[in-house]
Formats: sequence, C-alpha cells, structure tokens
Amino acid sequence: MKVIVLGGYGAVGSQAVAYLREMAAHVLAAGRDPKRADLLIDADHPHGLDRVLKDVDVVLNCAGTEDAALADQVTRHGAAFVDITASVDYTSAVERLKPSAPILLSVGLAPGLTNLLAAAVQHEAPAQPIDIALLLGAGERYGKASTAWAYQLLGQDFADPATGERIRNYSRPRRFHLPVYGVRRLLRVDYSDQHVLHRDLGVPVRTYFGLTSRLATAALAALTRLPAAAHAAPSWHLPGDQRWLALARSVDGRTHTLGGRVQAHATAAIAAIAAMKAARLPRGVHHLHHVLDLSDLAALPIRLHPWYPPTPEPNH
Repeated sequence: MKVIVLGGYGAVGSQAVAYLREMAAHVLAAGRDPKRADLLIDADHPHGLDRVLKDVDVVLNCAGTEDAALADQVTRHGAAFVDITASVDYTSAVERLKPSAPILLSVGLAPGLTNLLAAAVQHEAPAQPIDIALLLGAGERYGKASTAWAYQLLGQDFADPATGERIRNYSRPRRFHLPVYGVRRLLRVDYSDQHVLHRDLGVPVRTYFGLTSRLATAALAALTRLPAAAHAAPSWHLPGDQRWLALARSVDGRTHTLGGRVQAHATAAIAAIAAMKAARLPRGVHHLHHVLDLSDLAALPIRLHPWYPPTPEPNH
C-alpha cells in the first residue's frame, strides 16, 4: 500500500509515518521543508499533489489544513482520504461531498477514540444520552496547528447538537469520576464527535474537556470569558503532564474508558490503522465508528490502558 502523509514530519505526522512503515506500507512524508519531507507539498496550496497521486492508495492529512477541496482533489484521483481534524464546520463541509473514493473522518482521540467509546456505551445502554470526557496533559508540546485550534475555541459559542441551545466553549462544567484522577469538573467544548454521534446514534451526546492540571482547566474556564484570549493564548504553555484519558458514559453510569501517555502518539497510531482500513472502504464519507470498534484497537502499535471507575456513577 502506498500512503502520502501530509504534515508527515510534525508531532502526529512523523509518528504516523513510523507506524505505517511498521505495518509494511510504502509511506512518503509530505510537507514544505525540503530537509525533512520526502515530497515537497504545501497542504494549504496542494496543486503539486496532482503530479504525485498516481498509484497512491491513501492520503493521510496530519497537516492541520481544513479544506474540503483538498479531500475532493485527492478522491478524484481515486485515492482514499483520511483526516485527523476535530473541526465541526470542516467535517460538515467534507460530508457534503460526493467523493469517487472513500473518505474517513473522526480519526484520532476526539473525534475518533471517543466515537468508539460512545458507540460501545450505546450498544450496552441504548436510547440513553451519552457524555464524553477527554482529559489531556498540558505538559505535552502539541503541534502548532492543534494548539492553535484548541485555543481559538476560547470565547466562541456553538449550538448544542441535541437542543440547539447556544453554549460557550470551556463553560458549563460537569462532574466526572475519572480513574486515576478522581472527581474532576470538565468543560463543554465543540468537538465534532458530539454532532456526528448525536446524528448516528440517535441520542443526545455532549463532549466535555479538561487538562490533567486542575489549575490549567480552571484557567481555560476563566479565559473563555475574555474575547481577546483566543488570539493571545497560542504563545502560552499551561502546566501539566503528558497523560491523557478518554471516557464515555450513559446516564445510568455505563462507562468505557481508555488512557495512555502522549496524545500525539495515540492519535498517530489510530490514524495509521485508519489509513490501512480506508483503502478497502467503499466510496463515500465514513466516520471511525462506522468501520471500527474497540476490539480493533488491539491491532494498534501502542498499548491503550483500559481504566474503569471502581463503581458506576450516575450522571448528575
């Protein structure tokens, strides 16, 4: 299998390239830096892709570029397109395409792993609302694109997918009992998983976010009240470690949880297995929970830890 990884030397892309090579794929890292890229491609102006897409099976986008025209361009050449983005507007734009090859979205931790956890909870507790929790370590130096994306949500509102109510990112705290971390108050955030899952599972789904540092989480809740924070924050680095945890729970406390260390490695591992799967999918737009379930994660090149709360805790 021949795979091109856009942003193939970044925080996630470089790991995805390494994992794909372990899976016996022929992989080319694409980007703008001639010293690090196998292919010189600017994902923001990808005209050069046309000349290299012949005989390519999959293009994996780890560059942070959110342009539905890029997905359309790749699939017109017959290659599958896989993207790790979490943006709601971009996901919706790609879903409106009528691609001639497969597109696989919701690939990473959130969306991605959270989709699989929520689908597993829904299988055990049908017709119940689901809360998703994502806890990330602020101590990890993420790529510039992912860091900027998280901060640009500060002060921005979004429509709750179930009710249409306007909600400000990093507000509306809810209490979660998290393995290892204990009771934490996490904040609503506009990840695309809740929108896609509300539609696909037919129940209300809400996504909550926090950092492993309580102080850093409280800082996000305070900053979101300041309109200028979204522009100033990307140069900041909040305290924390490199652990992460993802959880989905139903109203009656049915819970699935997975965690690990270094978000970029986990995102890259899921992206690599998704890329290998994407080439065999039918044409059209797919999401990770359409094509994989939790049992498929045993094939990941890293180990995820199945952490479970000692007792189910109802959603208050």
